[in-house]
Amino acid sequence: MAKETGTKLIASNKKARHDYAILKTYEAGLVLAGTEVKSLRLGRVSLVDTFAQEHNGELMLYGLHIAEYGFGSWTNHSPRRTRKLLLHKDEIIKILNKLNEGSGLTLVPLSLYFKDGWAKVELGLARGLKSYDKRQVMAERDAKKEIAKEFGRRLKGRSATGGGRR
Repeated sequence: MAKETGTKLIASNKKARHDYAILKTYEAGLVLAGTEVKSLRLGRVSLVDTFAQEHNGELMLYGLHIAEYGFGSWTNHSPRRTRKLLLHKDEIIKILNKLNEGSGLTLVPLSLYFKDGWAKVELGLARGLKSYDKRQVMAERDAKKEIAKEFGRRLKGRSATGGGRR
């Protein structure tokens, strides 16, 4: 069997990008059981309410739901078990130092994907957004969209004002 190459997205956490301001991202491996990998290949995973936290000097992923593999036997995994994240020791130390500064940062998973056949999770060091921050981000996005739309109209020789023929 040929070795897999490239990146294949399994799941993304769109709500995390909406609720948090992502400051820095990290790529981590996951310790998985065989039936978990098979279930991931079928895309049966949810990142909703998932977070990473330190436990005994290691980073663990809590709340990740990987559905039970349909053809599994007694060796099947439990869907919401805690999973260990694989990072270099110096990366773990840097992340823990930032989290322990008391600046309100948290570690949230942004996406789950296969990279060259290995399951990886993209973690974001994030700060929670307040509702007024979210409104401001949405207003900026709408303004950029409107500017792009008007710019496109002007390139085509039309204007938003007086759009009819004479």
